[in-house]
Amino acid sequence: MRTLITDIGELTTHTAAGVLRDAAVLIEGDRIAWLGAASDAPTGDGDLVVVDAAGRAVIPGFIDSHSHIVFAGDRAAEFEARMAGGTYAAGGIRSTVAATRAAEEHELRRRLRGFIDEMRAQGTTTVEVKSGYGLDVATEERSVRLAAEVTDEVTFLGAHVVPAEYAEDPDGYVDLVIGPMLDACAPYARWIDVFCETGAFTVEQSRRVLEAGIARGLLPRIHAAQLGSGDGVRMAVALGAASVDHGTYLADEDIAALAESDTVLTLLPGVEFSTRQPYPDARRLIDAGVTVALACDTNPGSSFTSSMPFCIAVAVREMGMTPREALWAATAGGAAALRRDDIGRVDVGMRADLILLAAPSHVHLSYRPGVPLIAGVWKDGVTV
Repeated sequence: MRTLITDIGELTTHTAAGVLRDAAVLIEGDRIAWLGAASDAPTGDGDLVVVDAAGRAVIPGFIDSHSHIVFAGDRAAEFEARMAGGTYAAGGIRSTVAATRAAEEHELRRRLRGFIDEMRAQGTTTVEVKSGYGLDVATEERSVRLAAEVTDEVTFLGAHVVPAEYAEDPDGYVDLVIGPMLDACAPYARWIDVFCETGAFTVEQSRRVLEAGIARGLLPRIHAAQLGSGDGVRMAVALGAASVDHGTYLADEDIAALAESDTVLTLLPGVEFSTRQPYPDARRLIDAGVTVALACDTNPGSSFTSSMPFCIAVAVREMGMTPREALWAATAGGAAALRRDDIGRVDVGMRADLILLAAPSHVHLSYRPGVPLIAGVWKDGVTV
């Protein structure tokens, strides 16, 4: 199938071509076959479907490189308590663990697919999905297996927190994670992750988890510096982690290590919005040379949003990013965090993952927060 999107008022490519005006894009199968001036667009026979953008903007599909959407239960009461003055702590995860362990597989699958549909409708064309609400071998295996039904970007996060039954033996739980649990989950996963934080896992325990995953062929990423500073960021960079996620509390040494590496710092503005923690200073990071991505961190406890446009708007308003930087972070930055070179840009040969905005410019994503601006989405060349 061939699709020509023409009369594009503003086409953001994230390539050397920059932003094209009065542009067109030709899709053939699941790839971009041509782009350029609308006046030069290829013509074709009856198999060419023409979409008139009517002067609206086209951008790459959003890449959400951090989500936790295999779970059961609800934590609205916890959110309400925070808004009344309570504080966020990693231990709240255990209530979701209990609900997820008790849930039927069909219930988890239905809810997972519902979140994917919700994300697609808001322009997300690639999403990473983590386990981490099972914390036993059977439920973690079920979680990554279900995640693999909806994405290639599956992360094994058995080391999310220490479950209640191992409260007095956290090192014993790490042994379980890097032994039988990793054996069961590795066949379904591409990534290994760990929550390196007070109330979760120490730097030493986190290193054991990541090194075990690497030995099994999984690629490392890490939750770090969300609740306080520590050595987790530099440890992850030394291990070649693709992404350090959160980064709310970064020391100068952390920023220098990130800037000198190819590790992406993935910022999750929905978390700070939901927990009332201070927002990271993205301006400081970008000016220091750190590669920054944006993601939603969709989860029931600290960031129950699946809207990348919302996260872009918050990043611009609260984190010092320009609209163009935030869009790059939500697309090309997400691709870098997933070490993908086939998505996140609009260029010949790239996957045809595109968004048509109901607006003349990408700036409207932050200029008009909360307004449904996604007028069309193509995933692998197919409208969704």
